[in-house]
Amino acid sequence: LQHYFIQSNLRISYWCQCTAVTMFKLTKCSANICTRNLQTTAGLFQRVPMSKFDPETDVRDNFAKLQQNVDIVKSRLRRPLTLSEKIVYGHLDEPETADIARGESYLRLRPDRVAMQDATAQMAMLQFVASGIPQVAVPSTIHCDHLIEAQLGGDKDLSRAKDINREVYNFLSTAGAKYGAGFWKPGSGIIHQIILENYAYPGIMLIGTDSHTVNGGGLGGVFVGVGGADAVDVMAGIPWELKCPKVIGVHLTGEISAWTSPKDVILRVADILTVKGGTGAIVEYFGPGVHSLSCTGMGTICNMGAEIGATTSIFPYNERMARYLHATDRGEI
Repeated sequence: LQHYFIQSNLRISYWCQCTAVTMFKLTKCSANICTRNLQTTAGLFQRVPMSKFDPETDVRDNFAKLQQNVDIVKSRLRRPLTLSEKIVYGHLDEPETADIARGESYLRLRPDRVAMQDATAQMAMLQFVASGIPQVAVPSTIHCDHLIEAQLGGDKDLSRAKDINREVYNFLSTAGAKYGAGFWKPGSGIIHQIILENYAYPGIMLIGTDSHTVNGGGLGGVFVGVGGADAVDVMAGIPWELKCPKVIGVHLTGEISAWTSPKDVILRVADILTVKGGTGAIVEYFGPGVHSLSCTGMGTICNMGAEIGATTSIFPYNERMARYLHATDRGEI
């Protein structure tokens, strides 16, 4: 294996997809870090909502279905699965019969939730209204951030956006209220950061109409940026189609030093893979070097994975993610 050094003592080893199946055999966890196996400790609680805004949901149901599907796929493929494969295949619509071939077949998936930014949400909600379906089939949210133009300063730009886009915001808020989609008004924050702080959790599959949706991989889920039509399909209860992704493993060793930031990691990966080297693949980061990265730092690396054409990127569940979930009042998950 060829090693690449980043500024100080953080070292990256790159595996191509042909060895991605066995790469996790190399991974060891320190004593205070949870293992990578799928855990269902949420059963200790009466109810664990997907978020504080979805009290009627129970994340245990999602995990139970995911585990059931993973067991079916493993019995069919007769090989170990990587983390991203467990989550992707765990959301198959028909795991018993699905054609699973990396980079070749198309998968029919059932994502857990949908997020839309205000520019693309307009047509998406119009199409959903035209479907005649009374309520969204999965938890969905609308985020008003893309129509705010940076010109004069925060307060003035926000006031201007509210005035110019008043009709759009009124439509999105009322349509969301009628059809069961959450609405984050202008000024509430950037969509991918709201997702990370409120809706992301390990094992989830979320699609969003924004390229930065992949940021959520920093919390151990599969987050994919899509077009508005894909969002409508999922909100209408129709399986979402995705070409079966290839897998690229990035092994991190060493630690982040005072002169190194998480951004240096993805910049080096981009230097190795180029702007199209991740096309059609999910990039999985693993190894002891992961534990020196903050949860938001891992999110930054996943966020910039879009620059290499990756379908998405993901990190394994670890103590940093646990701290972040507790800090954002989601410790029960």
